[in-house]
Amino acid sequence: MNSFRIVSVLASVMIFLTSGCASVPDEEENGEANRFASYTEGDYRIGADDRLQITVWRNPELSTTVPVRPDGKISVPLIGDVQAGGKTPTQVAAIIKDKLSAYIREPNVAVILTELRSHEFLSRVRVTGAVRTPRSMPYRPGMTVLDAVLEAGGTNDFAAPNRTKLYRKTKTKTDLLDINLADILVKGKLESNYDLKPGDVVTVPERLF
Repeated sequence: MNSFRIVSVLASVMIFLTSGCASVPDEEENGEANRFASYTEGDYRIGADDRLQITVWRNPELSTTVPVRPDGKISVPLIGDVQAGGKTPTQVAAIIKDKLSAYIREPNVAVILTELRSHEFLSRVRVTGAVRTPRSMPYRPGMTVLDAVLEAGGTNDFAAPNRTKLYRKTKTKTDLLDINLADILVKGKLESNYDLKPGDVVTVPERLF
């Protein structure tokens, strides 16, 4: 029985290695990268300080993980610098494939975003004004106004919490939402405890003396 299992496993491995789908990196090896699948499959434009994993099928010596330099370029083994900034992962993979074609017959290249550091700055949530520790914090799905204010240490002694404002920038304008923060903190009234979005700014004003 054990010998049969070993033969079956070896046969499965050989099928995988000869399959055309093998150009896609294994999910277990790229578990962290899979968190960003929506970006790699969409129109996300690579920015400085993002980190890319480049896989050249059957050429491990050419596969690498590299940061995007401030000039928007990355360094790829054998072909040198490649412009990545402002392009999608698919476009970068096509450029690398084209350059490698001078050295390798029909190279199969995959480019995956493993760290979106340039995007992270744009997606932060900020809490300003009369809080104990004004903060700029990474956005997390499910984050609410209350979560952000508590992470900023809560309101200080000079706050006017029921005059709190949420500023949300859209493509054409900035929306302004009223937040009754005192009602949220003291009375547990959550009607204005809005779910936050990337780029939101929560401002707690001071009392008028």
